[in-house]
Amino acid sequence: MAAYLMRRLVAAFLILLGVAAITFFLLYVLPADPVRQIAGRSATAQTVENIRHQLGLDQPFLVQFGRYLAGLSQGDLGHSYLQKTDVATLIWARLPASLLLMAGGIFCELLIGLTLGVIAALRRGSALDQGLMVGSFVAVSAPQFVVGLLLLYIFGVRLSWFPISGYGSFSHLVLPSVTLGILGSGWYSRMMRSSMIDVLRADYIRTARAKGLGRARVVLRHALPNAILPVVAMIGIDIGIFMGGIVVVESVFGWPGIGQLAWQAIQRVDIPIIMGVTLVSATAIVLGNLLADIITPLIDPRIRLR
Repeated sequence: MAAYLMRRLVAAFLILLGVAAITFFLLYVLPADPVRQIAGRSATAQTVENIRHQLGLDQPFLVQFGRYLAGLSQGDLGHSYLQKTDVATLIWARLPASLLLMAGGIFCELLIGLTLGVIAALRRGSALDQGLMVGSFVAVSAPQFVVGLLLLYIFGVRLSWFPISGYGSFSHLVLPSVTLGILGSGWYSRMMRSSMIDVLRADYIRTARAKGLGRARVVLRHALPNAILPVVAMIGIDIGIFMGGIVVVESVFGWPGIGQLAWQAIQRVDIPIIMGVTLVSATAIVLGNLLADIITPLIDPRIRLR
């Protein structure tokens, strides 16, 4: 296990280094000029050049990237060009909100997706199965802002069950979490259906039925723990996606997470913040997948024996 973890950590380091290099290069060749955002429209050419020199943006790519990596090795994510604050401080202030929304979104998509996937597998080939799969396709294809605004209008404006925006209480968390759950449940329901159908065909399931075990016990005790294994890896990926990729949902519901911070930084070409959020999201994906690989053998000991 120690050797496996060491190999994965080395691989994770190389992945994060590659993500940092590619992101930094794309921002380096970006046509937008962050210096113009800082200096303002009325700034003279000399003022612009002075700011560019102070920030080190007039140096070659390798020099800038090397300086960034040197700071990163000391835990320094840089300094925001426009907010005049350490990027680590800005991200840390937004991180609790993003983690809370991530947990709520994953819980909702698992609750919806796994339930519908199991029902579809048990009723394979029926009208209910076909209807659930069509619904999952619609859920996957639906734009985030459409689902968010629809839930906001129905449950926030018309019924007044939940607040339309804000952060700080459980009621604020419900609508954005359900929005993410609906959007992500389509993937989980289709994956769970396929996995469940394969498991229900296995010999040990037929043996359990032959012993006279009830259907509920066969499904919950024997089929579900094995069918859920492919889903665990998807959860690891979702952790990273939810950390930085839920910009639209955060904007619709006024949720103060790092996704909203990234969107504001993109609009202002605030490169240090963009780099910081990208690396935090990439780290979350890597750690989420590593955690999924560690948890999977605990669910199914046969994987550990191999």
